[in-house]
Amino acid sequence: MTTAQGPAPVNAWEARDGAPTRLGASWLEGLQSWNFSLYSEHATEATLLLYSAADHVTPLSSVTLDPLVHKSGRIWHVMVARATVPAAAYYGWRVDGPRDPSAGQLFDVSKVLTDPLAKRLFFPPEFSREAASQVGVPNDGKAALAVLPTQEHDAFDWGTAAPPRHAGDTVIYEVHVRGFTKSASSGVPDKHRGTFLGLIDKIPYLKQLGVTVVELLPVHQYDPQEGNYWGYMTMSFFAPHGEYAINDAVTEFRQMVRAMHEAGIEVWLDVVYNHTAEGDQSGPTYSLRGIDNVTSYVIEPGGGYDNDSGCGNTTRAAHPTVRTLITKSLRYWATEMGVDGFRFDLASILARGLQGEVEALPPLIAEISVLAADLDVTVVAEAWDLGAYLLGTGFPGLMWRQWNGRYRDDVRSFVKGDEAKVASLMTRVYGSSDLFPDGPGDVYRPYQSVNFVTAHDGFCLYDLVSYNDKHNDANGHHNTDGSNDNLSWNCGWEGDDQVPAAVLQLRHQQIKNFAALLMLSGGTPMLVAGDEFGNTQGGNNNPYNQDNETTWLDWDQLTSNAELFRFWSTLIAFRKSHRSIARSHYWRQDISWFGVNGPVDLAPWSHSVGWLLRGSGVGEPDLCVLVNAYQEPLTFDLSATPAGSQGPWRQVIDTSLPKDQDIVDPANAVPLASLQRVVASRSVVVLTGPDPH
Repeated sequence: MTTAQGPAPVNAWEARDGAPTRLGASWLEGLQSWNFSLYSEHATEATLLLYSAADHVTPLSSVTLDPLVHKSGRIWHVMVARATVPAAAYYGWRVDGPRDPSAGQLFDVSKVLTDPLAKRLFFPPEFSREAASQVGVPNDGKAALAVLPTQEHDAFDWGTAAPPRHAGDTVIYEVHVRGFTKSASSGVPDKHRGTFLGLIDKIPYLKQLGVTVVELLPVHQYDPQEGNYWGYMTMSFFAPHGEYAINDAVTEFRQMVRAMHEAGIEVWLDVVYNHTAEGDQSGPTYSLRGIDNVTSYVIEPGGGYDNDSGCGNTTRAAHPTVRTLITKSLRYWATEMGVDGFRFDLASILARGLQGEVEALPPLIAEISVLAADLDVTVVAEAWDLGAYLLGTGFPGLMWRQWNGRYRDDVRSFVKGDEAKVASLMTRVYGSSDLFPDGPGDVYRPYQSVNFVTAHDGFCLYDLVSYNDKHNDANGHHNTDGSNDNLSWNCGWEGDDQVPAAVLQLRHQQIKNFAALLMLSGGTPMLVAGDEFGNTQGGNNNPYNQDNETTWLDWDQLTSNAELFRFWSTLIAFRKSHRSIARSHYWRQDISWFGVNGPVDLAPWSHSVGWLLRGSGVGEPDLCVLVNAYQEPLTFDLSATPAGSQGPWRQVIDTSLPKDQDIVDPANAVPLASLQRVVASRSVVVLTGPDPH
C-alpha cells in the first residue's frame, strides 16, 4: 500500500524519443515532460492528441509518431515537454491500421481512443457511446479522455493502520457502492450518497454487523451509457468509476480504504478482466478495439468475437500483452490503492489459451498466483464462464479461493424442502471436500470454499423466501432474462402484497435458517448487503440495469426488520467466537453426524440431520446442531446419538422462537431439560456444551 520507487531514470535516448517500457502516460519531474507509450502490433500509424481543459474537441497538439524513431518492437512511444503544451490537461490517441472485419482487424482512424492504462478519465458532457459505435464517423468531443498525470508519484497519506488480514473470523459482505447508500433512507449526508465517502459513513454499521471483509462490486470505470448498473461493462482496468466520487475518484477511493483499514476491515474488489464494454461487432470503439483488436480479444474464424463471457467479447487473456495489462492493473490496485483482495468475475476465461481453449497450465493464472503471494492479497475465482465450469479441482489456481455455486444450490434446495438433499447438505456444511479434497495428493483447505446463499445476481435473501417466480418486467426483456430456476419458495404466498402474518413469520424463520447454516458451515461465509435486514428487490432476480429504488438499499427495513439484523449480527459474533467452526483444515475426526434416532437417514424423503462438532482440540465447548427442513416437528433422541454422551447441553439458537429468544448469549443459555429435543418444522437448533476449562 505504498507507492513504488518507480522505474529507473530515463537515459538520453529515451529523453529524446520516449521510453517504451513506461506503458501509459508518465510525468517525469526532472525532465518536466510526459512520456507516452502504447502497445499495438498491427497499427501502421499512431497519433497522440493533447487537449486543454477548456476545449476537449480540438486538440492543442497532434503528434504523429514516426515509427523509425518512436517505435520499438510493437510499442509506440514519445516524450513531450510540458513547455511545448503548457495548457495540456487531457490526452487521447488516434490509431490507424488495416480494416478487415473478416480477419478481426477493426482499426478506425476516425475515433479518439482512451489509453488502456489511464488512471483517471474525463467524460465530456457530449460523451456518446453511440458516436463511438458508428464506423468511420469521428467522435471528437464525444470520447472519454485520459487525464494527464501531474506528479511523478501520486502520493497519499495512508496513516498508521496496517492493512488487516483476517483468517477464521473472515466474513465477506458483498456491496454495491452506489446502491449501499444512494437512498435517502441510508442517513448519510446528501453529498455522500452513492459514493466511496458514503461507505465511510457506514463503517460503524459494518462494525456493528461484524463483517470483516467488504467486497465491492466493480469499481473500475465502466461505461456510463451501456446500462449495466452493476458495473460489469469495464472501460478501464486502472481508473476508478468517476460517478462514485464527489471530486477525485482516486483520492476518495483511497480515503475509503484507509478508513476501512483503520476499522479492521479488508477491502476486496470484484474485477472484470474477462471482457470489456466494447461488446460485439456493433459495439463502441473506445480503446482496445481501436488500438489492437486481434491482440486484445479472442477472434473466431470469420472475424467475429468469441463470447464465452456472454457480454459480446472475450479478452485474449493468454496473450502476453493482455496478461501484462491485467497484472499491472492488479499491482496498481494493491500497491497504490490499498486493495486487500480480488474476486475475478468469470475466472475460467483467464484460464483460456490464445484461441479461447481451456488450458491445464494457463500462464495468467500462474502469474496472478505469484503476484498475490508477493503482494499478500487474497484471490477468489468465480470458476466458470458460459463454456467452462471449473469449480473445485478443475480450476488451475490451487491456492485460490472460489465462489461455491454448488453450496448455494444445495443449501437452497435443502431449506426449500426438496427431496434427497441431506447428503448434499452434509457435504456443503463440512466444507465441500468433494470439490476441495483433503489430500493425500494436493491438499485443499475448507476456507477456499466461499460459501454463499445469495449474491448480487439472482434473488436477494428476502425474495428467495417470498417469490416462486421472477418478476423482471422492469428490465425491459419481457421477463425472459434472469434464471428461471431459483430454488426458491415463497412460503405459501407470492410477493409482498397483503402477506398473512403467519407467512411473514415463516419467511423470517427461513431467512434465519439460511443464516444459521451459512455461519455454521466450514469454509468462508459471504452475505449480500441488505440481506441482514430483509431488503427486497420486488422479485427481480436480474436487476442489472435498475439504478433506482429496486436496487438501492431501503434502510427503513433495518428498523422494521430489526429482529433479522439482531439475529445476523449475534450469529456472526457467535461464529467468530467459536474457532472450532472456521478452521484452517477440515473437521475430520471432530465431526459426528446423526439423525433423529441414531444414524443419519439418507432416504430421499428425509429432511433432517444433526451433527456434533467437538471443540476440545481448540479449547472450546462442543457444538450440537439439529436441523429440520421437514414440514412437521421432529423429535431428536440425543441419547441415541454421539451427542448423548456429551453435555449438559444449553440452547443458544432456535430459529422457530420469537425475537430475543431465537438466539441468546451462551452465558444466558438455558440447559436442556431432556435429551428428547423436539425441533419445530423448518428450523435449526444449536446447542453448546460445557466450557472445557
